[in-house]
Amino acid sequence: MILLTGATGFLGEFVLEELVQKGHEVTCFVRKTSNLEKIKRLNVNYVYGELDDYKSICDALKGKEALINIASLGFGHAPNIINACEKMGVKRSIFVSTTGIFTKLNPDSKGIRLAAEKLIKESGLDYTIIRPTMIYGTPKDRNMWRLVKYLKRLPVLPILGTGTYLQQPVYVKDLANAIVSAYENKVSIKKAYNISGAKPLTYNDVIDATGKALGKKVVKIHIPMKLSYNLLKMYEKTTNKPKLKAEQVLRLNENKDFSFEDAKQDLGYYPLSFEEGIKREIEYS
Repeated sequence: MILLTGATGFLGEFVLEELVQKGHEVTCFVRKTSNLEKIKRLNVNYVYGELDDYKSICDALKGKEALINIASLGFGHAPNIINACEKMGVKRSIFVSTTGIFTKLNPDSKGIRLAAEKLIKESGLDYTIIRPTMIYGTPKDRNMWRLVKYLKRLPVLPILGTGTYLQQPVYVKDLANAIVSAYENKVSIKKAYNISGAKPLTYNDVIDATGKALGKKVVKIHIPMKLSYNLLKMYEKTTNKPKLKAEQVLRLNENKDFSFEDAKQDLGYYPLSFEEGIKREIEYS
């Protein structure tokens, strides 16, 4: 029996569905404020708890054989989760991290995620770490759906920088399949896998593919990176809650392509092309 955290989130719902389809017995660890619609529709067990409440994690792990943790490692809950697994004798565990730990920049959560991965690797657990790139696939994603919504309204898109930096977004269902496959394959124990889309694309390619899927020709207007950065620094000084920060320009212009060869070899991972994935996302809406 598996305890699944993060089951009501964007990725978690796909992982839950995949586990159920494959016949695994699952209990979801949820907050009292969570939307349980999908869990109830799939007739899956659930227990209430909080990841900052050590006792509630221990109670939820009683009688379980494995943990699949979809909940973010960026909130500092890893020590609670790892200690609870060790106390309750639940050795098999899957943790979802992010390729964001490889960024050359230093967002606030980077140190927390790196510390979490270090704790996992130093634990006595039979762990697998899954590191996805940018996830997309339905209107619930916080990435491509914003672009889709924008391009539906306007055919002209300003791009901060040259748009030639590489991205490799991963389709949410491909990622869910990889997570469940990692759980099912013992070869993944004590390993970490980068999970990305079929091939690297420039941001310009991503725009063109999304426009094509929408049946629209998109006019791209490139704003030099240095100018974009300086303008946003000035903008940040004029408001307490900026909608876009200068640091994001630097992050946008950083390559984010990662090989999935290890996952292909161990987990049989063969992701969709972005062109097919974004088409499915638009159809999904």
